Amino acid sequence: MTKRIGVLALQGAFREHMISVEALGATTVAVRLPEQLEGLDGLIIPGGESTAIGKLMTTYRFYEPIIHRHAVGMAVWGTCAGAILIAREIADCLVDQRSLELMDINVRRNAYGRQAASFEADLDVAHIAGGDFRGVFIRAPWIESVGEGVEVLARHGGHIAAARQGRLMATTFHPELTGDPRIHRLFLEEIVGE
Repeated sequence: MTKRIGVLALQGAFREHMISVEALGATTVAVRLPEQLEGLDGLIIPGGESTAIGKLMTTYRFYEPIIHRHAVGMAVWGTCAGAILIAREIADCLVDQRSLELMDINVRRNAYGRQAASFEADLDVAHIAGGDFRGVFIRAPWIESVGEGVEVLARHGGHIAAARQGRLMATTFHPELTGDPRIHRLFLEEIVGE
Protein backbone atom coordinates (compact mmCIF):
# COMPACT_ATOMS: atom_id res chain seq x y z
CA MET A 1 0.00 0.00 0.00
CA THR A 2 1.34 3.43 -0.97
CA LYS A 3 2.22 5.67 1.95
CA ARG A 4 0.55 9.11 2.15
CA ILE A 5 2.94 11.77 3.38
CA GLY A 6 1.86 15.30 4.12
CA VAL A 7 4.24 18.24 3.93
CA LEU A 8 3.21 21.29 5.94
CA ALA A 9 2.93 23.90 3.20
CA LEU A 10 2.61 27.14 5.15
CA GLN A 11 6.14 28.49 4.58
CA GLY A 12 9.58 27.16 3.77
CA ALA A 13 11.03 24.41 1.54
CA PHE A 14 7.93 22.22 1.26
CA ARG A 15 7.98 21.66 -2.54
CA GLU A 16 11.46 20.12 -2.41
CA HIS A 17 10.32 17.62 0.23
CA MET A 18 7.30 16.68 -1.90
CA ILE A 19 9.53 16.03 -4.93
CA SER A 20 11.91 13.89 -2.83
CA VAL A 21 9.10 11.82 -1.30
CA GLU A 22 7.29 11.30 -4.62
CA ALA A 23 10.55 10.13 -6.22
CA LEU A 24 10.52 7.28 -3.67
CA GLY A 25 7.03 6.19 -4.70
CA ALA A 26 4.91 7.71 -1.91
CA THR A 27 1.94 10.02 -2.40
CA THR A 28 2.25 13.55 -1.05
CA VAL A 29 -0.24 16.12 0.18
CA ALA A 30 0.56 19.83 0.51
CA VAL A 31 -1.01 20.40 3.93
CA ARG A 32 -2.46 23.90 4.26
CA LEU A 33 -5.43 23.15 6.54
CA PRO A 34 -5.70 20.87 9.61
CA GLU A 35 -8.35 18.63 8.05
CA GLN A 36 -5.77 17.58 5.43
CA LEU A 37 -3.90 15.68 8.19
CA GLU A 38 -6.57 12.95 8.18
CA GLY A 39 -5.40 9.69 6.64
CA LEU A 40 -1.71 10.65 6.52
CA ASP A 41 0.93 8.09 7.44
CA GLY A 42 3.50 10.82 8.04
CA LEU A 43 3.97 14.57 8.15
CA ILE A 44 7.09 16.56 7.29
CA ILE A 45 7.44 20.00 8.86
CA PRO A 46 9.97 21.73 6.60
CA GLY A 47 12.69 24.25 7.15
CA GLY A 48 11.89 27.93 6.87
CA GLU A 49 11.48 30.43 9.68
CA SER A 50 10.31 28.74 12.89
CA THR A 51 8.56 31.78 14.35
CA ALA A 52 6.71 32.48 11.07
CA ILE A 53 5.66 28.84 10.68
CA GLY A 54 4.60 28.75 14.35
CA LYS A 55 2.44 31.87 13.97
CA LEU A 56 0.78 30.41 10.87
CA MET A 57 0.22 27.13 12.72
CA THR A 58 -1.53 29.11 15.45
CA THR A 59 -3.62 31.11 12.95
CA TYR A 60 -4.75 27.98 11.11
CA ARG A 61 -5.10 25.96 14.36
CA PHE A 62 -2.62 23.20 13.58
CA TYR A 63 -1.15 22.52 17.02
CA GLU A 64 -3.79 20.27 18.56
CA PRO A 65 -4.59 18.36 15.33
CA ILE A 66 -0.90 17.51 14.74
CA ILE A 67 -0.48 16.43 18.37
CA HIS A 68 -3.62 14.28 18.12
CA ARG A 69 -2.71 12.71 14.77
CA HIS A 70 0.76 11.83 16.06
CA ALA A 71 -0.80 10.28 19.20
CA VAL A 72 -2.86 7.95 17.00
CA GLY A 73 0.08 6.89 14.82
CA MET A 74 1.13 9.56 12.32
CA ALA A 75 4.92 9.85 12.04
CA VAL A 76 6.41 13.36 12.11
CA TRP A 77 9.74 14.62 10.76
CA GLY A 78 10.95 18.14 11.40
CA THR A 79 13.79 19.59 9.29
CA CYS A 80 15.63 22.69 10.51
CA ALA A 81 12.75 24.99 11.60
CA GLY A 82 10.60 21.86 11.76
CA ALA A 83 13.03 20.33 14.27
CA ILE A 84 12.51 23.40 16.46
CA LEU A 85 8.74 23.08 16.16
CA ILE A 86 8.61 19.41 17.25
CA ALA A 87 11.05 19.84 20.17
CA ARG A 88 9.93 19.44 23.77
CA GLU A 89 12.06 22.48 24.63
CA ILE A 90 13.54 25.42 22.69
CA ALA A 91 16.70 26.68 24.43
CA ASP A 92 16.35 30.31 23.30
CA CYS A 93 12.69 30.59 22.36
CA LEU A 94 10.99 33.93 21.93
CA VAL A 95 8.45 34.96 24.56
CA ASP A 96 5.40 33.91 22.51
CA GLN A 97 7.05 31.02 20.64
CA ARG A 98 5.38 27.63 21.01
CA SER A 99 6.43 24.17 19.93
CA LEU A 100 4.44 20.96 19.52
CA GLU A 101 6.46 19.39 22.38
CA LEU A 102 6.41 16.00 20.66
CA MET A 103 10.06 14.93 20.75
CA ASP A 104 12.19 14.78 23.88
CA ILE A 105 14.91 17.10 22.58
CA ASN A 106 16.16 20.58 23.46
CA VAL A 107 16.93 22.67 20.34
CA ARG A 108 18.81 25.97 20.06
CA ARG A 109 17.65 28.29 17.25
CA ASN A 110 20.21 29.78 14.80
CA ALA A 111 22.93 27.98 16.77
CA TYR A 112 25.60 28.19 14.06
CA GLY A 113 24.96 31.88 13.35
CA ARG A 114 23.06 34.04 10.88
CA GLN A 115 22.35 33.39 7.18
CA ALA A 116 25.92 34.29 6.20
CA ALA A 117 27.20 31.48 8.43
CA SER A 118 25.28 28.82 6.49
CA PHE A 119 27.43 25.90 5.28
CA GLU A 120 27.57 22.33 3.98
CA ALA A 121 29.27 19.41 5.72
CA ASP A 122 29.61 15.65 5.30
CA LEU A 123 27.72 13.72 7.98
CA ASP A 124 27.94 10.11 9.11
CA VAL A 125 24.22 9.31 9.54
CA ALA A 126 23.17 6.13 11.32
CA HIS A 127 20.96 3.68 9.41
CA ILE A 128 21.88 4.92 5.94
CA ALA A 129 24.31 3.07 3.68
CA GLY A 130 26.54 4.46 0.99
CA GLY A 131 28.91 6.74 2.88
CA ASP A 132 28.57 10.26 4.22
CA PHE A 133 25.51 12.41 3.63
CA ARG A 134 26.08 16.03 2.54
CA GLY A 135 24.24 18.18 5.08
CA VAL A 136 23.05 21.64 4.05
CA PHE A 137 22.88 23.87 7.14
CA ILE A 138 21.02 27.16 6.58
CA ARG A 139 20.76 29.38 9.66
CA ALA A 140 20.58 26.02 11.36
CA PRO A 141 19.70 25.05 14.90
CA TRP A 142 21.44 22.28 16.77
CA ILE A 143 20.07 19.78 19.24
CA GLU A 144 21.59 20.59 22.62
CA SER A 145 20.36 17.53 24.50
CA VAL A 146 18.13 14.50 24.13
CA GLY A 147 16.03 12.56 26.60
CA GLU A 148 15.99 8.84 27.26
CA GLY A 149 14.70 6.88 24.33
CA VAL A 150 16.03 9.35 21.74
CA GLU A 151 18.60 7.92 19.33
CA VAL A 152 21.24 10.31 18.00
CA LEU A 153 21.59 9.72 14.25
CA ALA A 154 24.28 12.28 13.33
CA ARG A 155 26.57 14.91 14.80
CA HIS A 156 28.46 17.87 13.40
CA GLY A 157 31.17 19.72 15.29
CA GLY A 158 30.23 17.98 18.52
CA HIS A 159 26.58 18.98 18.25
CA ILE A 160 23.63 16.69 17.46
CA ALA A 161 22.38 17.24 13.91
CA ALA A 162 19.83 14.41 13.63
CA ALA A 163 17.86 12.23 16.02
CA ARG A 164 14.87 9.92 16.17
CA GLN A 165 12.41 8.84 18.84
CA GLY A 166 9.89 6.20 17.80
CA ARG A 167 7.75 7.73 15.05
CA LEU A 168 9.54 11.09 15.29
CA MET A 169 12.65 12.33 13.49
CA ALA A 170 14.49 15.66 13.60
CA THR A 171 17.25 16.92 11.30
CA THR A 172 18.82 20.34 11.77
CA PHE A 173 19.93 20.40 8.13
CA HIS A 174 18.03 20.26 4.81
CA PRO A 175 18.09 16.80 3.13
CA GLU A 176 15.52 18.00 0.60
CA LEU A 177 18.09 20.36 -0.99
CA THR A 178 20.68 17.68 -1.83
CA GLY A 179 19.10 15.37 -4.40
CA ASP A 180 20.22 12.49 -2.15
CA PRO A 181 17.13 10.40 -1.24
CA ARG A 182 18.63 8.40 1.63
CA ILE A 183 17.22 10.35 4.59
CA HIS A 184 13.78 10.59 3.00
CA ARG A 185 13.98 6.81 2.48
CA LEU A 186 14.96 6.39 6.15
CA PHE A 187 11.87 8.38 7.16
CA LEU A 188 9.55 6.39 4.87
CA GLU A 189 10.95 2.93 5.69
CA GLU A 190 11.95 3.17 9.36
CA ILE A 191 10.00 6.05 10.92
CA VAL A 192 6.71 5.87 9.00
CA GLY A 193 7.06 2.13 8.45
CA GLU A 194 7.72 1.34 12.12
